[in-house]
Amino acid sequence: MNDLNVSGKDGEVKSSTYVPSLQLTTGQPAPVAANGGLSYYSFDNDGDAGTGAALEAAFAELDNQERAKVVELIESGPTGPIETKWGVGFRNYDECLLYIHEQGIKAPEGGLALPLPYTICERPTYSVVPSNAIWHDPARADEAERLRKAEEDNRQLNLYFPQVMRDARRIGEYHPGISPSDPECMDKLGVSLAHLDSVCKNLYDPAEVERVFYPEIEKLLLDFFPGATDALVYNHDVFDKDYTGDRTEDQDAKNPGVNARYANLVHNDLNDNSGRVRCRELLTQNLRNFGRRQEYTDAEADEKMSRRFMSINLAKPMETVEQFPFVLCAWPSFADQAYINNYRIYDDRVGETTRFTYRKDHEWYWFPRQQTNEVSMLKCYDSVTDGSVSRWSFHTACVDPTVPRDAPCRKNVVARSYVFF
Repeated sequence: MNDLNVSGKDGEVKSSTYVPSLQLTTGQPAPVAANGGLSYYSFDNDGDAGTGAALEAAFAELDNQERAKVVELIESGPTGPIETKWGVGFRNYDECLLYIHEQGIKAPEGGLALPLPYTICERPTYSVVPSNAIWHDPARADEAERLRKAEEDNRQLNLYFPQVMRDARRIGEYHPGISPSDPECMDKLGVSLAHLDSVCKNLYDPAEVERVFYPEIEKLLLDFFPGATDALVYNHDVFDKDYTGDRTEDQDAKNPGVNARYANLVHNDLNDNSGRVRCRELLTQNLRNFGRRQEYTDAEADEKMSRRFMSINLAKPMETVEQFPFVLCAWPSFADQAYINNYRIYDDRVGETTRFTYRKDHEWYWFPRQQTNEVSMLKCYDSVTDGSVSRWSFHTACVDPTVPRDAPCRKNVVARSYVFF
């Protein structure tokens, strides 16, 4: 762990920015990333956390010819299946589903054969978040329009590929001796299942969620993981496409709003850099922390993070899940695969998420008709890099072809956490 001291024009230190060194898992290739994988925090300029350098790179990427060729192929190429180096992909879900039926692709009992969307662009991408000042600066309206078009193009860099879901409640059939409800499952696969009968009455009320649900999840995590010494739930999202009330997000009020968009791309929320950066931001700055206030010094945070820690996302339904369920991919099946960075540019930080290209043998799981007391858990980051445990899962939402397309969409709350040992 390194601190980069940034000097001002007068030579005095103006800020101290945490810069993680890239720590790849044993056997994992280098990521497809800008700057050789180096965090943009390395390019801090007078306390901007590298956001200026990232924004410049975002504009430069718009002119990249490789990216342009992928967009052209998908938007204007011949109709029908697209042959890629990973396999046959399709522009839309229905074409891919027809291919699955024609090819007789079958799933084991409790499973599904269905299309999943993967990127086919092996280039880093950039997303400028809605709160960024550039969207609200009249003098930069032309630049903002270019970025808006690029964001639309980013959604066109994907194709649907056929995949097989396994019933996660039957994990023991695929990995003998392992139960989805045991911490060993998380260590080996990066996914697991817990149970919670929450007493939180209104998951749409952020104040009640923080007061009641957050402590419930923290207790669940401490009980689930032997040796865990601390758990911090730091924010949450509510997903409900059919919600008719106010959806407005208000970070200052710790209100995430109500999300109508379900992830439609194979991805992970964190990576080697952001897993540690996000943790340290929470411990030392309380940056966008909806949970318990943290007041660690830099030295105390470094000491806490010198031991093992993990980031876990936990998803609890409000009603039995029908359409747009979560699906989760198990670690061993992509442990040797390079991830592809997506940079999320704020005014005060640069987040990093990851995407992945298709592999036929990715080991996908789902929980059919997940119940309200079932909490699906996926690992977004683990500080252990020696290959002895999973580093993360990746995930997406999917259209379930076994229920009507217009069946009620998933209504759930997703809590994001760190667990410390």
